[in-house]
Amino acid sequence: MIESTLAFTPDSFTQGLSIYCVGGAVRDALLQLPHGDKDWVVVGATPEQMTARGFIAVGGDFPVFLHPKTKQEFALARTERKTAKGYQGFTFYTGTDVTLAEDLKRRDFTINAMASDTQGVIYDPYHGLDDLRLKIFRHVGDAFSEDPVRLLRLGRFLTRFTDFTVAPETMQLCRDMVTSGEVDALVAERVWKEISRALMQTKPSRFFDILQEIGALERVIPFLCWTETLSQQLDHAALLGFDLSQRYALLGLAAADSEAMAKHLRVAREQGDYARYLQVALQQLNHISEISLVWEFPLSPVLAEAVVDFVEIMDGIRKSDRLLALIQVSLLVVGVPLGHEREQESMWFWEEIVQRLKSVPAGEIAKQQAGNVTLIKKMVREAREQVLQMP
Repeated sequence: MIESTLAFTPDSFTQGLSIYCVGGAVRDALLQLPHGDKDWVVVGATPEQMTARGFIAVGGDFPVFLHPKTKQEFALARTERKTAKGYQGFTFYTGTDVTLAEDLKRRDFTINAMASDTQGVIYDPYHGLDDLRLKIFRHVGDAFSEDPVRLLRLGRFLTRFTDFTVAPETMQLCRDMVTSGEVDALVAERVWKEISRALMQTKPSRFFDILQEIGALERVIPFLCWTETLSQQLDHAALLGFDLSQRYALLGLAAADSEAMAKHLRVAREQGDYARYLQVALQQLNHISEISLVWEFPLSPVLAEAVVDFVEIMDGIRKSDRLLALIQVSLLVVGVPLGHEREQESMWFWEEIVQRLKSVPAGEIAKQQAGNVTLIKKMVREAREQVLQMP
């Protein structure tokens, strides 16, 4: 089979080398999907030959080289041998006798174990094309079980390829990796990297579904309480284009201990803040709804006071984008159909509140009161409440 979009013309640096495009770029081209950076494998070359051609050595554990002009990465064909638990417990062999098929054999799934030469001819020793047509993730070999990151990658692939399934024998191998304790070798940074990528895919719920199905969820993401409600909320958030912080906030809301989960996963500060503030937002918005179900200007003095309380607690004047983003998440949580007239009216209401509160000249008030902090706070607060009581 030939895939013309993968054909390429060797340049003066690569002429004479046995070079193949491998992995995800081949898969995506065959699926007629956009493919970004390509992964290149060089068969039958030595590190010395690569550097003599001008390639720049950058690999640590195994030889990887940057093209002198394009800066694309070229890796020497290699085999792997497991020496310890975890995804770093491998030794590599990159001799000139390593074949393309041997290099492809170390890859995770058959659909990722295909290669293309300069003419676009597809090499498929493990029948990845058949599985691509069947829309199945199937492991290439038993060595799959030696790298626990592959459990996370499987979950992430499922969030992107939403109509793909997992081969029964691959599911069993995944369960065996959990039972054997191999999954416990995963480190927090890599887990969070894969979670954050999965959350931003089309159907993020599939990542957590597969981990739960193989018994890995509570080992990989302790404190998370995975429910059908959260599953639906995450997929709805993806449909609506929520950003990573908004989507992670939903996870935090479903955690038995949000702070502990964030610490365990070592999430970025922004995502941790969103999760923490979402809980506050839901409590405050519920309180405001108890005061009045009619949100329109001018606000009553009692409602204006409650709204200013909420915005200040959320640090919403300084962090207005976060405030509005979390209000949008809150509306999703309480079941307001986003895109519905009610949601649009609610967001307009809060955007107007933010603009009005920002219009209060806190700096000018501070200057006028010559450093009297107590009086400054009182006057700024009164001005904020008053601006919300205007038509």
